[in-house]
Amino acid sequence: MWLFKRKGPSGFSSSSTAEEVTQGIDGSGLTAIVTGASSGIGAETARVLALRGVRVVMGVRNMAAGQEVKDAIVKETPEAKVDVSELDLSSLASVRNFAKDFKSSGRPLNILINNAGVMATPFKLSKDNIELQFATNHLGHFLLTNLLLDKMKKTCHQTKREGRIVIVASEAHRYPYREGVRFDKINDQEGYSSFFAYGQSKLSNVLHANELARRLKEDDADITANSLHPGTITTNLFRHAGILGGLASTVGKYVLKNIPQGASTTCYAALHPQVKGISGEYFGDNNIAKASSMAMDADLGRRLWDFSVSLTNPK
Repeated sequence: MWLFKRKGPSGFSSSSTAEEVTQGIDGSGLTAIVTGASSGIGAETARVLALRGVRVVMGVRNMAAGQEVKDAIVKETPEAKVDVSELDLSSLASVRNFAKDFKSSGRPLNILINNAGVMATPFKLSKDNIELQFATNHLGHFLLTNLLLDKMKKTCHQTKREGRIVIVASEAHRYPYREGVRFDKINDQEGYSSFFAYGQSKLSNVLHANELARRLKEDDADITANSLHPGTITTNLFRHAGILGGLASTVGKYVLKNIPQGASTTCYAALHPQVKGISGEYFGDNNIAKASSMAMDADLGRRLWDFSVSLTNPK
């Protein structure tokens, strides 16, 4: 149960579900990639897009779990078009392999949903020796997006349909380290805070979306890029959150969103006609919201872009 149900200008609210915000929308002919689609709001996003006729490619780290989600989707919607591909966002090599396999499939790409993430993990380095939350939540998606951008541009040109890139951020973007992004101390274990590191990665998501939107507009590409806060949801993201995770499970049914509600803003940004032509915005509760002043800092966004390029070398 979500306590606050006032509708915004879109006609939807925090209590709207993913099915409700996409009701009546025909997604047939569209192809979408959804990362982190083996559980939580990623799985629900994949289910609802498939329900609306979209061909969905699920990028998942756990192939067995991904296959279970696919089987459940196809059981509910026999005509659903769903594929499962291995993707570990904490590994740049895995990201490159996924992008290579997708491009070699010859499929178009209309929608890219960067959803996968980890939250408040103990300090750990990724396979590429980068702090895990920054590596998984931002850097892997940054590389994935860059590797697939030409495919999206080609699809837009051939189909004359707008492409959409949706980056799942969080209100936690308001609570990063004091300096925002610790460019010179990204792997500093001594000063590591699991929650500030999460905030840093989510701030990076919003900055990435905004800078990407600016570049796409500059290129006159018919592709939008937006970020969003899905709401606070009782999912397995809380597994590293200790006492906070226990509290979320206990009181969550009264004040937090459920998974269908949590996936709604992603599905709204990905499919709804109201969002056509809107780019570089931050969404919450199925409406345009306001990100932090730091998230709107264009200079910081450009610096993060250059820093991310230096760490990923996208080709």
